[in-house]
Amino acid sequence: VQLQASGGGLVQAGGSLILSCAASGSIVRINNMAWYRQAPGKQRELVAMITSGGYTNYADSVKGRFTISRDNAKRMEFLQMNSLKPEDTAVYYCNAVIQPSRAYIQDYWGQGTQVTVSS
Repeated sequence: VQLQASGGGLVQAGGSLILSCAASGSIVRINNMAWYRQAPGKQRELVAMITSGGYTNYADSVKGRFTISRDNAKRMEFLQMNSLKPEDTAVYYCNAVIQPSRAYIQDYWGQGTQVTVSS
């Protein structure tokens, strides 16, 4: 099982980006999916989470600006980021709790994608 993230880049403050993450491999079920980020010198933090049923939760710092979504048929998750601020600059990681078999469940991480917001 692999998670492949894409969509990062350089954007001016106030701009928008959309991140995508695709899961591949032998997968029975994908449970929660999420996006985390890690800025230089800081700990990795949860940005947004979405359950298999579509329930979402966001960090206070991104509420109203970011939207997480998923496409279960395509095994993908997305993070629409609007009104970006310089403090959103970080490496963004996708995460998913996946059952590669009916008897096994594991946390998987994507490789990270850099988002840089210039002031």
